[in-house]
This record gives sequence, structure tokens and C-alpha cells, in this order.
Amino acid sequence: QVSVEESGGGLVQPGGSLRLSCVLSGTVVRFSNMDWYRQAPGKQREWVASIESDYATTYADSVKGRFTISRDNAENRGYLQMTSLTSEDTAVYYCHAVRMGKDYWGKGALVTVSS
Repeated sequence: QVSVEESGGGLVQPGGSLRLSCVLSGTVVRFSNMDWYRQAPGKQREWVASIESDYATTYADSVKGRFTISRDNAENRGYLQMTSLTSEDTAVYYCHAVRMGKDYWGKGALVTVSS
């Protein structure tokens, strides 16, 4: 069964960095594109970043210049490197992957930015 799982969440101080990982398992067919979303307490889920099969990337204005999305096709894995974190980045981060036209969502990884 194909599934998506995030890892790497945790508690980090303001100004710190964290790297989230997302793996698509249960298949040898690599994902075509991957996105990261986040949902802060009391807010709607919002798109954060995307990476396409040709490695093209796009970012939400709120994270541009601070976050970097990347992929490792050999491991069917994607990453979200987050730097200069602030309390506004506190949220559950969700990975979304598209494989053969189907959507897969992870259960989320909690990122808490606090001193």
C-alpha cells in the first residue's frame, strides 16, 4: 500500500532551523510533484511550497527566502529545509505527493517555534 509519511518535526527556538522529510513508500514508482502545506492552530491549511518533476520550485511569499524544498528521486523522498523560523511558522506541516495521477497525504508533522 502506497503511503506518505513526514518526519523531522519538533520544537525549535526562534531563529532556528529544522528540516522536514517526506517519504513515499510502498512503491517503486517515483512521485511526480510534491507539496508542503501547513495548518496553524485556529487557521486554515495553507500551501507552503512545491517541487515539480523537473525540479522547478515555487514558494508562498511568507516563506520565500527562508524555506527550501528539494527531492531525492532515488529514495522517493522530499525535504523542506526551514530557516529563520518564527512563531508564525508554528503549525502542523503536511506533505502531499502525486503519483500516477493519484494524491497522497501524510498525517502531518508538528513544528513548534518557541523559546
